Amino acid sequence: MKTSGILLAVLLWSVSSASYADASSAFATLLDEHWEWRMASSPVMASALGDRRYNDQWPDSSLNAVEQRHTDTRDFLRRVYAIDRSALAADEQLNYELFRRQLQDDVDAHPFNGHLMPLSHRGGIQSLNNVTNQLRLSTLEDFEDWLARLGQVDDLIDDTISIAERGRKTGYMPPKTLMQRVPDQLKLQVVEYATDSPFFEVFESLPDSISASDRERLRSAASEIIEDELLPAYRKLDKYFNTRYLPAARDSVGLAALPNGSAWYEHLTRSFTTTRMTPDDIHRLGLDEVRRIRDEMQEVIDQLGFEGGFQDFLVFLRTDPQFYFDNPEDLHQAYLATCKRIDPELVNLFGILPRMPYGVKAIPDSIAPDTTTAYYSRPAADGSRAGIYWVNLYRPEVRPKYEIEVLSVHEAMPGHHLQIALQQELGNMPNFRRFLGFTAFVEGWGLYSERLGYDLGLYKDPYSRFGQLTYDMWRAVRLVVDTGMHYKGWTRQQAIDFFKDNAAKAEHDIVNEIDRYIGYPGQALAYKIGQLKMLTLRERAERQLGEDFDIRAFHDELLGAGALPLDLLEQRMDAWLTTVGARPVDDPHRP
Repeated sequence: MKTSGILLAVLLWSVSSASYADASSAFATLLDEHWEWRMASSPVMASALGDRRYNDQWPDSSLNAVEQRHTDTRDFLRRVYAIDRSALAADEQLNYELFRRQLQDDVDAHPFNGHLMPLSHRGGIQSLNNVTNQLRLSTLEDFEDWLARLGQVDDLIDDTISIAERGRKTGYMPPKTLMQRVPDQLKLQVVEYATDSPFFEVFESLPDSISASDRERLRSAASEIIEDELLPAYRKLDKYFNTRYLPAARDSVGLAALPNGSAWYEHLTRSFTTTRMTPDDIHRLGLDEVRRIRDEMQEVIDQLGFEGGFQDFLVFLRTDPQFYFDNPEDLHQAYLATCKRIDPELVNLFGILPRMPYGVKAIPDSIAPDTTTAYYSRPAADGSRAGIYWVNLYRPEVRPKYEIEVLSVHEAMPGHHLQIALQQELGNMPNFRRFLGFTAFVEGWGLYSERLGYDLGLYKDPYSRFGQLTYDMWRAVRLVVDTGMHYKGWTRQQAIDFFKDNAAKAEHDIVNEIDRYIGYPGQALAYKIGQLKMLTLRERAERQLGEDFDIRAFHDELLGAGALPLDLLEQRMDAWLTTVGARPVDDPHRP
């Protein structure tokens, strides 16, 4: 009897091991196949990551290709559900859940037809030359590949016009207030001579490592392609946009005005925040946060002894020359100096820092007037390109000095560069986790990092502290105005006025920000929702660990699995607290 029990146990163990091996092998194969499919479907992304197999290609942007990618994604999702999740090891189960969520989110989004609005005021087909900022262009082969891509831009433009026209005919049109910015951007492409084209710029200063004869040949080929193919294609796009598309753009700004728009926004709310919060929940939270931060801002105003009300102080900040540089060069140097001060202090907050460096560059002049104050682009996975903190030097007289510290910690270190570069360097994870992410985590971390400026010795000047509060307020305002415009019927002007009444940002930036929320519904919600979750997790750890709390260990654990949905991040950090011996307490923050 005893022997038969042992045999049964061995048999069950063998079956279990075989089941695990089958499930694990099937899942690993699926991840590899999907990543290869993604790289082939997204050749520019592949190039940016350092995968050079598709350097001479653009993605197929035709309507047929969009539908085929949707069909492929559904097939991948069906294969995920066919795998027994319980048969996988614990780390594979996490990969399974993250992969499943991302695929499901893509499948759920498709019926809302966002692809039928292919034009954006913040760049795209009209500024395609800026793709070179994401590429390695150093060898003869690199430039040959770029020439091959230039020869296909006319097809991209034809596909864009075709999709835009389908959207126009079926009621999927972007707001006119955004599209009115595009004609000036198109004018930069519709030039008389090929050598004046933005696409020709990369050929003007070719590396010395390329022979003189090859440099001449590349310039001649580029000029011919631009003259014969690009300029006629852009003239066609310019004519279509100004005579047919722009006049048909809608006067409304909210997503609710589009077919099934309210349901679409509800989906985006869940997707970007990785929560089940409704737009109404988020709107109320935003109003509460605005009130809380407003009280903190008033404390700084009182400390400064300013004579006047809150609105008077905002006018003072927006108009007094002491808060602004009068030339872009000095503004750029201020960003560089701030980053140089921050970097040596990071060892006090993190045990693990990324190996990949970052640089600080000016946003290209062609898009600077219509884009935000700054943004970040990730490094190439193969180490051929550093991370870049892009700063807007257009009209320095509207870019306050008191924003420089808080903006730099968000976009560079310890914000986006630290988190994204670290995630890319987690070599034990599948590619979809190393190179992709969840906005609530990525932007939540960026906003959480702004608070770390105090730990880094920043914000000592009261105006700089007010700048930090302004940025916190900015993200709280987002919760109110984004849900207001897209779900509650607010007008663009209502959103601008609410922003101006509560934050010290310059009016130029405020208008650009509001237009960004109009054009990218729901994304702006992720910042504050993610930040508040991370602050709650830190408060919980500090309270439970007391004197044993180690900020470096906390941050290393928070970032150690890459970007996670907020519910799974909370599970991870609670498990960590248990592991390090946290004492149980009643937690008012726990849902």
